[in-house]
Amino acid sequence: MASVAELRSQTFRREIKGDLINFYKQKLVDWRKGPNVVKLDKPTRLDRARELGYKAKPGVIVVRSVAKKGGFFVPRPRAGRRPKNMGIKLIKYNISAQTIAERRAAEHFPGMEVLGSYFVGEDGKHKWFEVIMVDPHNPAILADKELNWIANPSQKGRVFRGLTPSGRKSRGLKNKAKRDGFRKREAWKKKDYVSTKKNA
Repeated sequence: MASVAELRSQTFRREIKGDLINFYKQKLVDWRKGPNVVKLDKPTRLDRARELGYKAKPGVIVVRSVAKKGGFFVPRPRAGRRPKNMGIKLIKYNISAQTIAERRAAEHFPGMEVLGSYFVGEDGKHKWFEVIMVDPHNPAILADKELNWIANPSQKGRVFRGLTPSGRKSRGLKNKAKRDGFRKREAWKKKDYVSTKKNA
């Protein structure tokens, strides 16, 4: 079942129609010509940004970051025998394009932590995401009861450790509570199970 964020992303794609299509295409052209990481004055999708914790206050910025779509190639082995399974094509990343965009933004702003990100556009080769970043040392953030948790040392470098919503999804922690309950039930059944088969 699709999550609320996925449904909102699908709705965002469906809403781009009519007169908005030409405007959207021109925006993609401008984004392609611009740098990979750009700091913005305000979020494009304010509703989604607020859901992730965005606030228009000092210490919070929005960055548009890009990531390539699809897999990649690795160099072909040139020395020695020719391997039957060389593993050159169809190599995939083990993280999503969204996480790659978040990490690229974090490397560009090393003093800030990633709060979350959301989809804003794509073409045949790229996907664009807007990343919400927070300065954990800003006095306005430290005084905010809803955002000061990100100043905890345990949140340092959180995007590189899979602690953002996108990273947790890539790690398979989206429905963790349901799976844990399933495991406990299976363990209970296995412990109390009595075999009715006769020993041969």
